[in-house]
Amino acid sequence: MSAGVPILEARALAMAAMARQGFAPDSAEPTIAALILADRDGIPSHGLSRLPFYLRQAATGKVSAGALPRVQTHGAVVRVDAGFGLAFPAIAAGMIAGQAVARAQGIAAVGIARSHHFGVAGHPVELAARGGLVALALSNTPAAIPPHGGARALFGTNPIAFACPVAGAEPLVIDLSLSKVARGKVMLAARDGRAIPEGWALDAQGQPTTDAKAALQGAMLPMGDAKGAALALLVELLTAGLTGANFGHQASSFFDDSGPAPGIGHLILLITPDAFAPGFAARAAMLAQAILAQPGTRLPGALRAQARATHTTHIPLAPSVLTELQALANPG
Repeated sequence: MSAGVPILEARALAMAAMARQGFAPDSAEPTIAALILADRDGIPSHGLSRLPFYLRQAATGKVSAGALPRVQTHGAVVRVDAGFGLAFPAIAAGMIAGQAVARAQGIAAVGIARSHHFGVAGHPVELAARGGLVALALSNTPAAIPPHGGARALFGTNPIAFACPVAGAEPLVIDLSLSKVARGKVMLAARDGRAIPEGWALDAQGQPTTDAKAALQGAMLPMGDAKGAALALLVELLTAGLTGANFGHQASSFFDDSGPAPGIGHLILLITPDAFAPGFAARAAMLAQAILAQPGTRLPGALRAQARATHTTHIPLAPSVLTELQALANPG
């Protein structure tokens, strides 16, 4: 049995906390499933530690607890309006429609607007790959990265995720943020009073910092310097630009309960590989085997898969997170 908090207990606490804040089961269930899966994958920055932020924002109206995603399909394009609610119900609705379109037409583009924190970007594309599709997901986020040569945050950390089926193996999942590290890791360091490594971030004056709280007031540095900043710009245009959502510099924080809704955008591309040529999964397996034939290599996503296999019945939760969930589920 895995160490940690039983998943059923964590889920019950989270469901109770969301219900108390007015979320219907149709919104709560995909949200909690995504957060628990992040904790199982060893990504606590995107797990149940996020739920208190969501609930505080729902209490002030920054997140619409009663929002229901609206889906419209136009040819190969699936448009989803998240209604300023949480992202996970909108992603789930878009994926259902998008996968059907991709199987019928060979390709689908799912654009989601007026949304919130995308969560682990690898999860929806992994789901698609398990169904035999090739998938690419992009999301913008509130401003955290400066343009190359600048010192003021303008672009989001803007995750990019890809997944595809691999014959005889688990899907290949690539998931990365365009900052040197995920902003959520800096948030956790600030909460715990820990320093961050030099080279991760700038403070509000544009100077390098190891102070996590100062970093949250400043800017994250992009991976790959100018190339990472260019990719962040690309994601802004393919998400917010295409869907009519807020660009990163227009979006409010995911982490406080003041101001308007973030209103960001996501784009998920879904491809039926056989529409191009048969045998994609076998060719993917051949390439994967060539990678693994070299000593010291591993496929992207392997560590997450190992963590998930370990956390089948329990998830590791920081005591502070568990205490806060208990208080939110059972106030007083």
